[in-house]
Amino acid sequence: MPTYAWEGKTREGVVKRGVIEALNQGSVEAVLRAQGISVTSIKEKKERAGFSISDIIKRFTQKVKQKDLMVFTRQFAVMIGAGLPINQCLEILGTQQKNQTFKKIILDIKTTVEAGSTLADALRKYPNVFDDLYVNLIAAAEMGGVMEQVLLRLATYIEKAEKLKGQVKSAMTYPIIVLVVAVGVVAVILTFVIPTFEKMFAGFGGNLPTPTRIVINMSKFLRANLHIIIIVGVGIYYGIKRIYKTKQGKRAVDSLLLKIPMFQSLIIKVAVARFSRTLSTMLSSGVPILEAIDISARGIGNTIVKEAIMKVREGVAEGKQIVEPLKAAKIFPNMVVQMISVGEQTGALDQMLGKIADFYDEEVDAAVAALASMIEPLMVVFLGGVVGALLVSMYLPIFKLATLIK
Repeated sequence: MPTYAWEGKTREGVVKRGVIEALNQGSVEAVLRAQGISVTSIKEKKERAGFSISDIIKRFTQKVKQKDLMVFTRQFAVMIGAGLPINQCLEILGTQQKNQTFKKIILDIKTTVEAGSTLADALRKYPNVFDDLYVNLIAAAEMGGVMEQVLLRLATYIEKAEKLKGQVKSAMTYPIIVLVVAVGVVAVILTFVIPTFEKMFAGFGGNLPTPTRIVINMSKFLRANLHIIIIVGVGIYYGIKRIYKTKQGKRAVDSLLLKIPMFQSLIIKVAVARFSRTLSTMLSSGVPILEAIDISARGIGNTIVKEAIMKVREGVAEGKQIVEPLKAAKIFPNMVVQMISVGEQTGALDQMLGKIADFYDEEVDAAVAALASMIEPLMVVFLGGVVGALLVSMYLPIFKLATLIK
C-alpha cells in the first residue's frame, strides 16, 4: 500500500503534518477530513525499486476474486437485513476478511462513508473490484431504500455469472491442453527419437523413402533452429495477443468466431445468458433502461454482439420498444425476442429476462458438453494421426530393409 506525506490545518488553524498509508490520495483526504483536518498538500513517498519474494507472491495471490466479492455481498445483505448501519457492516466485514487487499479496500470504503460519502461513490473508487453494474445497483438501492434486496440480487448475479464463466473456460481449456500436448509430443519425437533412427539408417546405405527423408529433415531443422523457433513462437503468441487487444483486432477475431459453426452457437448462448441476467438484475433494482442496456452490453465478451446490443439501445433511446431493434439486430434467437416481447406487453420484462437467463444457463451447460464430446474424439484422432504418421515413416525403411542394405 502506498505511503503519503500530508500537511493540513485543524479547525483552529493549527498546522499538522504526518505520514499515512492509504490506497490513494482520495482515501487520505477522507481519513483526514473525518479527523477535522483540512488538507493543504499530499505527496506520495516513493518506495525503493525492487521486488521481494513476498511482493511477488502477493501480486498473484491477493487479488480480489469474484468469490470473495460474492461472499462479501451476501454477508453485507444479511447484516443490512438485521438492521446494522452501513459503516458497522463494513467494519465487521473488513475485520474478518482474510484477503488483505480486499480487507484494506473495505475498511477504506468504511472510512470514506463515515466522512460523508455515499456508499456508491465510495465503491466507485475501486472499479477493478466493483464494476459499473455493482455501483449503479447500489446507487439505485440507496435512492430506493432497498439495499438488502439489491445486495441479495447482486450476490446471486455474481454467483451465476461466475458459474457461466467457468463453463466457458472448461469448454476452451480441453482443446488447448490437447493441442499443447500434441505439439510437445511431436517436438520430443523429432528431437530425441528421430535422431536414433537417423543414425541407424545411416549405416544402411541406399535411398530412404520420401516420408522418412521428410521427417528426418524436419528433425534436423528443429534441432538446428530450436531457439529461433521458440523465440518466433513466443513472438507470434504475444503479437496475436497484442492485436486482439486493439479494437480492430478484437472485432476481426470475434467476427471470425461467429462464422465457425462449432463456436457460433455457444457464443450466442453465452451472450444471451449474460445480457438477460445483467439486464434483469438492473431493471428489477430500478436502474433506468437505457443505462441498464448500456452496462449490460459492456459485459458481453463478443464485440459483434455488443455492437448489436448498442444498436438496440439507440432504438430504445428513439422511443421504440426494446423488442423492435432487438429483432432488427438478427443476433438473438427468435424465441428470446418473442419472450422479451411478452415481457414488455405484460409489464414483467425483468422477470421474463430472468427466466431467459435461467434457460440459457442450462443451454450453455448442454452446449459445452456437446462441444467437448465433439472436440475430444477429433483431438484424439489428430494426436494419434500425427504421432502414428511419424512412427510409420520411421519404420518404412525397416519394412524395406531387403532393398536398402547393399
